[in-house]
Amino acid sequence: MDHAILGQTALAYSPVIDRNRSVAATRLTVWPLQQGAQLDASLLLQALAEAWPVGGQALWLNVASEGLLQDLMRAQPGSHILLEIPAFMACDEANVDVLCTLHANGNTLLLKDRPLQALPRAVLPCFKQSIIDYADDRRNDHHVDAHSAPPGAVSGAGNTRSITSIQAGVRTIGEMENAFRNGATAVLGWPIDDVIQESGKPADQPALQVIVMLIDQVHRQDDIEVLENTLKRDPPLAYKLMRYINSPAFGLSVEISSFRHAIMILGYQRLKRWLALLLATASKDPNMKPVMFAAVRRGMFMEELARVSGDDDMRNELFICGVFSLLDRMFRQPFSELLKTIPVPERVFQALAERTGPYEPYFKLVQAMEGSDRFEIQEAAEGLMMGFDDINAALLKAMQSAAQLD
Repeated sequence: MDHAILGQTALAYSPVIDRNRSVAATRLTVWPLQQGAQLDASLLLQALAEAWPVGGQALWLNVASEGLLQDLMRAQPGSHILLEIPAFMACDEANVDVLCTLHANGNTLLLKDRPLQALPRAVLPCFKQSIIDYADDRRNDHHVDAHSAPPGAVSGAGNTRSITSIQAGVRTIGEMENAFRNGATAVLGWPIDDVIQESGKPADQPALQVIVMLIDQVHRQDDIEVLENTLKRDPPLAYKLMRYINSPAFGLSVEISSFRHAIMILGYQRLKRWLALLLATASKDPNMKPVMFAAVRRGMFMEELARVSGDDDMRNELFICGVFSLLDRMFRQPFSELLKTIPVPERVFQALAERTGPYEPYFKLVQAMEGSDRFEIQEAAEGLMMGFDDINAALLKAMQSAAQLD
């Protein structure tokens, strides 16, 4: 993935979560690294096409540069790319023709922020949804005038049209549930910041406990018969494991037909990464879907970051570090307690339980790129001493691989 534009931009990503708590799309935020730099919109679309091809998951683009966004609008991206249009640009008469052309071509346009003036009448039908930050949503204010316009209302030239709203900036499960109660059709953000209590009871999910037992048995290199008997306790897990192992994301040259076959082909050490992935995606709680989405992408991303200079052991450990990084949310236990029962390499333990060690800079970068602060991302990149060409290429490759697992 050799695209010069990847070295000229900073990227961040977040999920678009629907009412079923499923991830319906990925939102990608793009910043130019140099203020006022002239970037080629067509090259950006070419780079993104490898991770989000036509027919794949929808991509929402949030471009933090008016000039680059104008060029993207004129470049006529594929209809699977949704564009966020800031309200001030939507209100500008100079943008009427290009917005109407995009709408006619089948692109979904999303109105970002509240318009301070009426939109041109011609563009009112172009917008399907409006994006409102959770902190700015008047429905969360008990003192709102009952006669005020609904959050999704847009007006222009004497006409008012109600469109559905999307809540941005959601950070906890409580905020996500509140947004849906208040009528949001989707939320943008990472509802993974719920505080883990030291005395919290572990999650009571048999599937999770079976996988933890398997990981421990693989760590001890127990006989294959012992592992098979453990896996038989939950046949759906066995099916899911085989599906993961045979997915294009891991590129095996032979099809794995059974758990015994997997151990014979992969060996105990390589099997750990598949079991780690299985554990990170085993929850049956609908509210955990965004957490599992994040965990898979963290693992894939951290592994790809290590391809530049890391060896096989480092790549495998960073993968496990990423996919395990949200287990405290799933088990409702702090890592200091949780990792007493789940064997992990020492460097992974340092990163997750102590926030120290050689993997901590990788972890900081991944967390920064789940945020919305370009300067925090740049600081984390400097701490890892990696260029944005390598960082962004790793992110797009990870997005592509994770989509194959989904």
